[in-house]
Amino acid sequence: MFKIGSVFVPVTNLEKSSVWYEEHLGVKKIGSWDGGAGFYLPNGSTQFGLIEVETPQPTEFVIKGKQKNSYFNFVVQDVDAIHEELNGKGVVTTEIDDFGGMRFFDFFDPDGNPFSVVSEVEGSPFHSDHVKKLQEMKR
Repeated sequence: MFKIGSVFVPVTNLEKSSVWYEEHLGVKKIGSWDGGAGFYLPNGSTQFGLIEVETPQPTEFVIKGKQKNSYFNFVVQDVDAIHEELNGKGVVTTEIDDFGGMRFFDFFDPDGNPFSVVSEVEGSPFHSDHVKKLQEMKR
């Protein structure tokens, strides 16, 4: 019935950010409108939109204390290769961390928006293969 159509990210300079996301994340432009632009990722069906804002807006929320979580993450097969690639392009990243077998790191766009990159744990109920099986069973 429902699926995620688009994820939107607030940016203060649409033109600069569009180029940055194309160069660093490999997004491909679908089109633009006054104050925004839509993209697709080479893998997956969720679209990715950039919306120009006057002042930076948060792309994360506070869980408790100073612990924060992004609203969404990027799933990759080889977290080490992506980490190395982004660092090689001068993107600010955190170190790779491990949480129960799930390996991840954060990176930051030109507005300082943080995003997580994760590699899924084989056999996890959250692994995309398992979720796909659940989706197929529910049809």
